[in-house]
Amino acid sequence: MTSPLVVSEGLSKTFRSRKGLVHAATDVSFTCHAGEIFGLLGPNGAGKTTTLRMLSTILTPTSGRASVAGFDVATQPESVRENIGFLATETGLYDRFTARETIRFFGRINDLPDGQINTRTDEIFDALDMMSLADRRVGTFSTGEKQKLSLARSILHDPPVLILDEPTFGLDVMSARTVVRTIELFRQQGRTILLSTHIMRIAEKLCDRIGILFKGRLHAIGSVDELRAQFGGEDLEEAFFSAVGSGAPANEEFRRSNPPVRS
Repeated sequence: MTSPLVVSEGLSKTFRSRKGLVHAATDVSFTCHAGEIFGLLGPNGAGKTTTLRMLSTILTPTSGRASVAGFDVATQPESVRENIGFLATETGLYDRFTARETIRFFGRINDLPDGQINTRTDEIFDALDMMSLADRRVGTFSTGEKQKLSLARSILHDPPVLILDEPTFGLDVMSARTVVRTIELFRQQGRTILLSTHIMRIAEKLCDRIGILFKGRLHAIGSVDELRAQFGGEDLEEAFFSAVGSGAPANEEFRRSNPPVRS
């Protein structure tokens, strides 16, 4: 197996609050290899966003180390950012721009020459079946179309690694399906993808391996079959709750997104 493109070793982040120290992520260690989709699965507040933001150089780790595409997130942040596409839960899109103007705007922010921006825009819109959206204003887009444009923006500079924070958050079933298909296409292109989700069916459908993250700690890592074999049960849901034990999440959003399967 080739060297992993994403390495997290004991990554931790502690914040100070009025109530004292908050340990958002504690000793998080995993790897993600080329062409793999690795998912961090857990409820809101589990530490998923904090972990992805440390790997994306948005947050500085309190302790531990990490590298992306061979570059250290602490000492080589600019090189890390050149090699990742990052998708946050907030789209950051402007309703008055067209899709094409949106890509051009963010390309110029990243100092890409106009010729390259134009070529890449056409390539991306063609690959993602977005030509019909190219000259429409973003304000007329559905939620799923906006998320698809955000994903298109994240690969403008052709990064080998994509870091996607809750890519289907807040989407209806049809929009989520569109986003899932887009991520599957990125995998076919050979990109390495690290994503977070609190929706088990998304983790099952997309991820080659899953890290179960709860209360800032990784409780298990493996494929769905490996997690089922290790913790028992017929599906990922049962494996998840066995892995986190008595600290099973009471998060309302997590329960709504993962309704029990009834026979």
